[in-house]
Amino acid sequence: MRAMRIVIADDHSLVRVGVRTLLEQLHGVEVVGEASDGREALEAIKKHRPDIALLDIGMAGMNGLETTARVTKDYPNVRVIILSMHATEEYVWQALRAGAKGYLLKDSGLSELELAIKAVSNGEMFLTPAVSKKVVLDYMQRMDTETTPVERLTRRQREVLQLIAEGNTVKEIAYQLNLSVKTVETHRSQLMGRLDIHDVPGLVRYAMRMGIIDKDM
Repeated sequence: MRAMRIVIADDHSLVRVGVRTLLEQLHGVEVVGEASDGREALEAIKKHRPDIALLDIGMAGMNGLETTARVTKDYPNVRVIILSMHATEEYVWQALRAGAKGYLLKDSGLSELELAIKAVSNGEMFLTPAVSKKVVLDYMQRMDTETTPVERLTRRQREVLQLIAEGNTVKEIAYQLNLSVKTVETHRSQLMGRLDIHDVPGLVRYAMRMGIIDKDM
């Protein structure tokens, strides 16, 4: 029987080592790639075509939610399990809306990691026991026909939002995304208009609330 192929993405090398060490104790599991941010994760998934991607929710540059949405769209056969420090229903809901099939806390043990992998590989959903599955699913059902303001942003606007919230200047964002300063300013103006938020501190608070950046940053 073919081993379950897994890609790990986390911007902390010690976390990746820890997750890999746990995975190597499981029978029938093979780690085929690692990444330190969302863009590297997409490259690793494109190259290795894993069965499962374990993605940190709070990666810099491109977070796990945005990465999950792109994986779900471009590689529908890859099942995503989000790794997070937070067990709040809103974070879990954002992950599921992005297309994740599992949500696991970083301090989970080997047995819970194994359960998550088995569940999503069988086409089931896995949520860490620290959150109420009923609460999250009820929340999703109520919102099923609606889109959140952040979901109505373009991919580029979401990238700009995350980079602004991480403290980057317009010039730094332009350099990272290979865009002109004027283009970045246009994206910033448009996303502020769509979110009805007109200052940087407000964008930071919104990004934290929506799980775009980590609350502990």
